[in-house]
Amino acid sequence: MLMVLAALAALFSLLTLREQPAEGEAAVSQLAAAARGGQTAVIAMRSADDDVALADALDARWRAAGVKVAARVNGDPAAVRATLAKLQAEGVGVDVIAASPQSARWLVLEERSSTFPTLANSNLMQPLSRRWPDFLKADNLLNIANQISVIAILAVGMTLVILTGGIDLSVGSLLALAAVGSTWLVREVFGGPGAGALGMTTAGLLAILLCGGVGACNGLMVTRFGIPPFIVTLAVMLVASGLAFTLAEGQSVYQVPDAFVWLGRGTGPLGLPNAVLLTGGLFVTAHLLLAHTRLGRHVYAVGGNREAALISGVPVQRVLGFAYTASGLLAGLGGVVMASQLKSGSPTYGGMYELYVIAAVVVGGASLRGGRGTMAGTLTGALIIAVIQNGMNLTNVESYTQKVVLGLVILGAVLADRLRRC
Repeated sequence: MLMVLAALAALFSLLTLREQPAEGEAAVSQLAAAARGGQTAVIAMRSADDDVALADALDARWRAAGVKVAARVNGDPAAVRATLAKLQAEGVGVDVIAASPQSARWLVLEERSSTFPTLANSNLMQPLSRRWPDFLKADNLLNIANQISVIAILAVGMTLVILTGGIDLSVGSLLALAAVGSTWLVREVFGGPGAGALGMTTAGLLAILLCGGVGACNGLMVTRFGIPPFIVTLAVMLVASGLAFTLAEGQSVYQVPDAFVWLGRGTGPLGLPNAVLLTGGLFVTAHLLLAHTRLGRHVYAVGGNREAALISGVPVQRVLGFAYTASGLLAGLGGVVMASQLKSGSPTYGGMYELYVIAAVVVGGASLRGGRGTMAGTLTGALIIAVIQNGMNLTNVESYTQKVVLGLVILGAVLADRLRRC
């Protein structure tokens, strides 16, 4: 699976290879070197945030180096034209005009020699470009990690369930229930937009516990009453979805404080999103549980041969109950994270997520018959799904074609599992 992931990354890197202008400090350094102390320069860029940041840094760098900044414009071509006309009227000579890659293509700058004769000898400078894949840009890679975090959180619980030989189709609806439940509690109980950190934390925990309780009920139905997991979780999927719509009255719940986005959009150490750090911590914890604890060995034993595990003294019912309860809790956590990312709760969240989660687990090498799979494999599977979706988005593949591709990936993973057993 790691080889498949690397191959997909290489493929989409080749397909998205583009000319990329320098950004950040590299762009500032290139433009700053275009003028020396005593020369006169003009900064002409757009009003976009990245252009404003570039102009701020360049202005400060030039002034510190003794370069005279005769004018600085962050606006449209008309504003640049007016500024250049004023400089010409005042007889100000300009040695360098610094532009962003976008503003450098404006006609007012490209044809300045004919429009403003006094600026004919000025050098128009912009950051140099290099060929680099859109797929491998830092922002895109971080976006992949952030987008896959919710599915990966749900996949941890689904891995436990599938390892025991079961299935949980309710995780998508439980995600929606937790998202709606947490935001509804913030709005109705803890003060809405004026809610404090304690209130928001309590609302999130209650929503997670609610989903954990539903997961425990799933486990009870499977163990005590012997109902097939597919039927139980399918029914609970409908119930949880209906409860989410009822609680939200069919609308989105968005009356939450700005600080509510801390978990979903905030950043932690090394500039990594909090959701990504949380996901990584969960995978490490789950890996240690499966690989180095008695409970982990029991999970594999129940999935490998339930009757043999029972005869060997493994508490099969408690292991199954743990797996379904953990799946419910993690689905609830995923719902809270998604609500934080989107700053709202909606009963439509989580649609088709159960299929994406199952796909991630199966693509990662877990067997739907139970007894085989790892958390590392699940994480790899989730990344494969995310890379495929992201790569198709970058290459402008239609959404319905993406569904075809994803379905074929799932089918191929299950077929590969079947062939390995033959």
